[in-house]
Amino acid sequence: MSESERRGPRRPAFFSPSALEAHGGAYDPTEQIHVAHETAAALVHAGRAASDPAVTERLVALVDDIGLSTVAELWSQRPARSLPGTLWRLYVLREWVRRSPHDASREYAAGIRFTTPDHAVAGAAEPPGPHEMERLIDEILRGVFSGDLAVALERASAFCRVVSAGRADVSSGSEAAEHAANLLGMADDLAASARLWRAEALD
Repeated sequence: MSESERRGPRRPAFFSPSALEAHGGAYDPTEQIHVAHETAAALVHAGRAASDPAVTERLVALVDDIGLSTVAELWSQRPARSLPGTLWRLYVLREWVRRSPHDASREYAAGIRFTTPDHAVAGAAEPPGPHEMERLIDEILRGVFSGDLAVALERASAFCRVVSAGRADVSSGSEAAEHAANLLGMADDLAASARLWRAEALD
C-alpha cells in the first residue's frame, strides 16, 4: 500500500480567484455558479438517499470538518432563495448558535412572548437554554438531510423570527436593530425556499 493510500483521500482544495490565476487556471464565474448548485444538490441528495444516521450527523457537522470559510467560498454568493444560498444560511445559523449559545438562548427566550406561533413551529424545548438551542439547530439541519426539508426550512424561519424579536427587545442601538432586521429577512427567505422546495423549484 502506498503512502497516499494509507493516508486516505484528501479533501478537495477550493481556490480563490487569485489563487486560481496563480495556479495557471482562468477564473470562470459561470463555472463557480455551476459548482455551487451542483455541490449543494449533491450534498442534499447524498444525505436523503443514505438513510444513515451517521451520514446525517456528518452532514450536520460539515462546517466543523471543512470550516465556514470553505462553505462560504462555495455558496455564500448565491441567491438566498436557491439551494446553495439556503444551505449557506442554515450553516451560518448553526455556527452562530454554537459560538454564542448563551446569546442565542437569551434572545430566543426574550422573543417567545412576541412570537408564540413561531416558537411553536421552531419546536425549541422549554426552557430554551444554551444546550437546547444547540440541539434545536442541529435537529433542524437533520431535517434537511433525513426528514421533510420544507418543514426544516419553516422551522429555521420560525427560529429566526423568534430570535429577531428577542434581539430587538433586549438590545438597543442601530446595530442591534439592523441585525434584527437581517434575521427577519433571513426568515422570509427561508420560508420562501420552503415553498420553492414543495413546488420542486428550489435549485
